[in-house]
Amino acid sequence: MDYTVAAVDEALGLLFLVAENPGLGVTELAKRSSNTKARAFRLLSTLEGRGFVQRHGDPAVYKLGHRTLLLGIAAQAQIDLVSLAQRHLNDLGQRFNETVHVRVRDGLESVCVAMYESTRDVRVGTHLGKRRPLHAGSSGKVLLAFGSDDIREAILNSELTRYTPQTIVQRGKLAQELAKVKAQGYATSFGEVATDIRSLAVPVRDAKGLVGTMGMSVPANRASEEAMAVFVQEVVAKAKLLSAELGYREPR
Repeated sequence: MDYTVAAVDEALGLLFLVAENPGLGVTELAKRSSNTKARAFRLLSTLEGRGFVQRHGDPAVYKLGHRTLLLGIAAQAQIDLVSLAQRHLNDLGQRFNETVHVRVRDGLESVCVAMYESTRDVRVGTHLGKRRPLHAGSSGKVLLAFGSDDIREAILNSELTRYTPQTIVQRGKLAQELAKVKAQGYATSFGEVATDIRSLAVPVRDAKGLVGTMGMSVPANRASEEAMAVFVQEVVAKAKLLSAELGYREPR
């Protein structure tokens, strides 16, 4: 039996559209949400009345409202993955002064849910909520390699977007890469999403299985093979500690 309330589902869909695409007007939001303009306006007005979105300018565009800050703060405190991960990210970030992050799968993308950003002048920038394709970059490859067969097949059977010359877009080559990632227990990437950036990622698990990835992104000029070997060793160690805190037990 389906207990979904259509209006709530539509309103939440609009809220996420605003979160991911700030500055759109009601016409574009209606189009992207498959609502009529009048329906989208009523739903947005309801969200605005509750403080979840705000209208700005003339013609009006929409951005998140102040109440979403309360949700974000509460989520960080209540979601174990985020609250437990931050200490480990801070440790890694302060030791190496490079950007480290935790990402989870949302549909066919990965999303950053926790991070420590490097303070160097030249650094890999990111932000909470930033999305990445699953087929490109180290975090996505870990989520595919250790995730469900259905998601992996959906990606392998789709048309893969090329972001740089290094992006893997051939089904057979990506399948081989995922097998390698699963065998070695971590993934690396060199310029698959953006040129001159190297990254690594390792799985994070709880008692039920894979929940996300812990990774590091580094400008290529600071990511020699020797440096990457050290980064991998330390991120693997921190991801194992976090997984243990989440209830995962290594198989004997």
